[in-house]
Amino acid sequence: MARPFITPIKIILTLLLLGAALFVCSRSLEGNFQVWQAPDGRQTAPTGKPGAGSSASMALTTRLPGMPRLTPTSDPPRILPTLRSEVISYTVRSGDTLNQIAQRYAVSPQQVIQANQLSNPDLLEVGQVLVLPPPQPEGVAPSLKIIPDSELVYGPASASFDIQEFVQTQAGYLAGYQEEVNARQLTGAQIVQKVAQEFSVNPRLLLAVLEYQSGWVTQPKPNESILEYPMQAYIPWRKGLYRQLTWAADTLNRGYYLWRVNGLAVWVLADGQVIAISPTINAGTAAVQHLFAQLYERAGWERAISADGLLATYTRLFGYPFDFAIEPLLPPDLEQPPMQLPFEKGQVWSFTGGPHGGWGDGSAWAALDFAPPGEALGCVVSDAWVVAVADGQIVRSDEGAVVQDLDVPSSAVPMDGLEQSGWTVLYMHIESRERVPAGTYLRAGERIGHPSCEGGFSTGTHVHLARRYNGEWIPADQDLPFVLDGWVSRGTGIPYDGFLVRGGQTVQALEGRHPENAIQR
Repeated sequence: MARPFITPIKIILTLLLLGAALFVCSRSLEGNFQVWQAPDGRQTAPTGKPGAGSSASMALTTRLPGMPRLTPTSDPPRILPTLRSEVISYTVRSGDTLNQIAQRYAVSPQQVIQANQLSNPDLLEVGQVLVLPPPQPEGVAPSLKIIPDSELVYGPASASFDIQEFVQTQAGYLAGYQEEVNARQLTGAQIVQKVAQEFSVNPRLLLAVLEYQSGWVTQPKPNESILEYPMQAYIPWRKGLYRQLTWAADTLNRGYYLWRVNGLAVWVLADGQVIAISPTINAGTAAVQHLFAQLYERAGWERAISADGLLATYTRLFGYPFDFAIEPLLPPDLEQPPMQLPFEKGQVWSFTGGPHGGWGDGSAWAALDFAPPGEALGCVVSDAWVVAVADGQIVRSDEGAVVQDLDVPSSAVPMDGLEQSGWTVLYMHIESRERVPAGTYLRAGERIGHPSCEGGFSTGTHVHLARRYNGEWIPADQDLPFVLDGWVSRGTGIPYDGFLVRGGQTVQALEGRHPENAIQR
């Protein structure tokens, strides 16, 4: 069909404005800015692509000079969890801290201390019963949207962002920083990259938070008082950039994914104040509000989440964050591609972990654990094989982690070799011996490597299996079922507990090897 001639600039402007109209309303604001460009002219924002198994496309906008700034619309108000109105009792479990318990039950640590007359709140005993008063919110949090969801995750919008080039261009303290991480000497940019990949958090957001908290990105000589704690998270075992960034990434994830599952109603600030959450924010904004709630008392927190806080820092570094928005990150018709159990036919493994964090305890309950056959317990060498759950290319294989991109090569959806887009699977604790190298294309059932304790924290040899789509961790106990050879994951609301159900059969997640958790392909 013949088409009228349209100038290229009209095509670009028309497409940009049409894409913007799909998910934002637009109004003019004072000030002008541009998306950060590398010296060769490349911009940080890539084009979006639909993932495998989805008919929905994603929209990405990049504002050209002179165009009005795009302002996000409010989300439809959600019905937040009802705050409890009664006093309850809580029995302290192994690993609990007072702050964790207070956060979990939306009360301030001071309220818990007073209600229980604790002389030393740092000394809790397993089995100790605490009285927890009901939450008492002091006002409602701002509804200003700070970042789109796609700027929280390590997804398509971050695919062409060159961390090393950007850090060097800024010429701040981070550009010359080095630190030993897991017996490797890494640069500041490499640490940001590592944390972004591991936790699946957008490196632009990590850099913006780091700049807001310490000035490390642009200042050659930041305040010496925070060089060991650049996120100002003063936790003794969190010294150094890597541990500070991992804390920040995990905390951002916790706010993001709890909001996704409607698990939040209030913020508990660093000074103990409890603030009701606005029901019209998005998950990315919830992540930022949650992070700064751990760091600041009310005045500092309100400043950090205002237009003059992180949003201004982010815009100064990269441009307005909603110009990078890709929506929807998870298409409404999204389905998991067929997947099989991660071990060979005829083998009997043990289902040792129900839904729990994909990486860290904040990253959704995206993972399941399986232990290989054998009588020995603990971190032992196993000759059993972990195998691919689906067809796809190995895009990362290092430090116990193997990531497989499940893009199916075709003329419609070419294989891009990126872990930021489409379906990906993380296989964790894969031994270095005979581990599949990056760049290998595997069919379902072909060998990945041997299960072990390598990478991350592990008390016994096993494989940790988790799904992501467009960089977002996909829970193993929510609306998009985790299905392996027809076995469907079910959670109980307690991390690591759960079941695999197929037809009339049920396998229970249990630590160790038992008849109840045995599963065979």
